[in-house]
Amino acid sequence: MPAKNTRYMTIENLKNKRILSVDYGQKFTGLATIRYGVDPFVLMHGRIKFESDKQLAKEIAAIVDDEFMDQIVIGVPFFTDGKASKMTETVRAFIKELSNHTSAPIIEIDETLTTFEAEERMKQDPRFNFKVDLSQIDAMSALIILEEYLKSFSES
Repeated sequence: MPAKNTRYMTIENLKNKRILSVDYGQKFTGLATIRYGVDPFVLMHGRIKFESDKQLAKEIAAIVDDEFMDQIVIGVPFFTDGKASKMTETVRAFIKELSNHTSAPIIEIDETLTTFEAEERMKQDPRFNFKVDLSQIDAMSALIILEEYLKSFSES
């Protein structure tokens, strides 16, 4: 699914932009970053313990400000048939809350099956000792969301 609310319409316009990716969760929220054209690949940035949407929005907004992020990409889950779920609406409500705390553009991207892909990648990666590391699964999912966002430009 193509990204929604895209401010930068071409991959060339992303050069040197700092992008923060968010894998929203109600236990932990994963983060990943890239400075496009400078960083050689997407970097896992860690995770934030969820207490409330407001707390999470404030912490993400602080990261955006402190690290001079130019935009935010948030994964929005759908059913595999593309239909919205209850969690789709929960994430979109969070996006509204986040937009109250930052002026950075927020881009939605379909995150369907990213957790499954994150688990599979971890099982194939010696950095994770070929095991699923639950303490890093959210950040890995955010990394995949950001990769999908960047890949969407080459597909258009």
